[in-house]
Amino acid sequence: MSGYGGLVAALLADDGTRPWTATVPRRLDDVLASMPVPARAGLRGAAAAVDAYAVARTGRRLAALGSGERERVMESLGARPALAPALDLLKVPVLLAAGTERMLYEGGRGPLLAPPDDPPLDCVPAEEWPARATADAVVIGSGAGGAMAARTLARAGLRTVVLEEGHHHTTASFGRRAPLDRFAELYRDGGATVAVGRPPLLLPTGRAVGGTTLVNSGTCYRTPDHVLERWRTSFGFSLAEGMPDRLDEVERTLRVATQPLDVLGNNGLLALTGAERLGWRAAPLRRNAPGCKGSCQCVVGCPAGAKQSVQLSVLPDACAAGARIVTGARALRILVDPDRPGGPRAAGVRVRRADGSELEILSPLVVVAAGALQSPPLLRRSGLGSHPGVGRNLSVHPATSVAGRFPEPVTAWEGVLQSVGVEELHGQGVLIEATATPPGMGSFVLPGVGRELRRELDGAGHLATLGAMIADSPSGTVHGRDRTLIRYDLSRRDGGRLMTAVRAMAQLLFAAGAKEVLTGIPKAPRARSPRELDEALTGMTARQLHLSAFHPTGTVAGGADPSRFPADGEGRLRGVTGVLIADASLLPGCPEVNPQVSVMAGALGVTGG
Repeated sequence: MSGYGGLVAALLADDGTRPWTATVPRRLDDVLASMPVPARAGLRGAAAAVDAYAVARTGRRLAALGSGERERVMESLGARPALAPALDLLKVPVLLAAGTERMLYEGGRGPLLAPPDDPPLDCVPAEEWPARATADAVVIGSGAGGAMAARTLARAGLRTVVLEEGHHHTTASFGRRAPLDRFAELYRDGGATVAVGRPPLLLPTGRAVGGTTLVNSGTCYRTPDHVLERWRTSFGFSLAEGMPDRLDEVERTLRVATQPLDVLGNNGLLALTGAERLGWRAAPLRRNAPGCKGSCQCVVGCPAGAKQSVQLSVLPDACAAGARIVTGARALRILVDPDRPGGPRAAGVRVRRADGSELEILSPLVVVAAGALQSPPLLRRSGLGSHPGVGRNLSVHPATSVAGRFPEPVTAWEGVLQSVGVEELHGQGVLIEATATPPGMGSFVLPGVGRELRRELDGAGHLATLGAMIADSPSGTVHGRDRTLIRYDLSRRDGGRLMTAVRAMAQLLFAAGAKEVLTGIPKAPRARSPRELDEALTGMTARQLHLSAFHPTGTVAGGADPSRFPADGEGRLRGVTGVLIADASLLPGCPEVNPQVSVMAGALGVTGG
């Protein structure tokens, strides 16, 4: 039996009248089991604090209380600001579990059409790979950058091996499982990767064949021209020179097109309505999802096979050209021959299998594409991370969400997950996107506890949600060798941009017809007019918002100055021959948009495509 039954019953005001609530504690156990030890410890501590409060008030733990007593305890808790952070921490996984159980009980959206067969991939589990092998090139990581690098190298005739720490998942497997059941396998740390700092930020990244492209929204922004110009002139990032042509190639590969209106869903249509009434620039987003069915499950693998993540669009071509993918393979270190004429040179990669055994693939060329959070520790384990810029310069697109309550049903989870872009404030570093997820799976946290939270859950079908991310200063650092530790402190300027974003999103929702806006701020959770919102936000800071972050970049940045940049402007790691950087860590500054297309175009340039 779950040890969280009393807590779940208290948070959700479970009175035994709804069948789906009885299975939430067991689902919560599954969610917590997929999280890293520090995250589980934090949640256990928060749960213990709430239980201790119940004992102090009633002499009994939450599990021993009746529904009325639990509700009185939760009302008392909700009135104590000091305990609000513990409650908010607990609500995130509880809402994940509750949303899934409710969706399953109510039948979801019904069955999708049978998905098409995935293109074939040459995937070999690490357990079946020989202990010693050779290749012309080894690519570490199968995400946006790694896939494009592998395709380019294989097409050039190089015997190419791709290493992936995660596993291969098919479109058919997505349709057979509930969205939350896919979280643990598709995300690193069960989606609970956290950047510690002021404030802490949730920073989810994918871990599977296809990397984060498997679990992103499918939004495909081109790198803005002014960003490319800044990278070229301020940083000496020479790859920016030919980027427009490479962006064209990536868009063709991914079949990028503007999402049609008939599949947007009400969430996106309301965003367009609000923007039109305000005279703001907004449009359906360009996405790599031809034939999208609007299942709203992009973040846990598209069950229709419409989203052209790289395991469907790039890696099949790489494999057709001879590349092979080794799955369940953690790259321990890049092997280096230190005595070669001309200086140290890459000699291959040492890999750990899931059972702890190791293998080696010898190769004169190693492409690092493990992602901005994993590439710096890999370089340190390899004796290649001594440059002071390795792990620094981290940008993460801090983000927050706002919801609007409408008189008519919205059912935001029916339609495209990320559907509309509002660019009116993009020049100020704020990009708003209409974003909805399956119930309970978004970054937005409903207000209240007990009966208040239950009412919010019951009324979730009338909510439309918007998210905003900001172009941030590089305020983070990736530490560690064997395990990644991320530090990120939100700058004052970026905090101001987030508060601007909250006001703008609320303004747009009111313009679209919302009767109430949920701010995501515990001290001021609701506003029923723009004026009431301004009054509620007076004196507030971004550190009081529910924040998350996406798109980490910049931690092995490329540029002209050898003292500043670990890699040169062409993506070659300094201090060693034969090591290329081809992932988001190479980008020298914040891309200001969803970066998948930028990363893929950069990798194309790094590997000579």
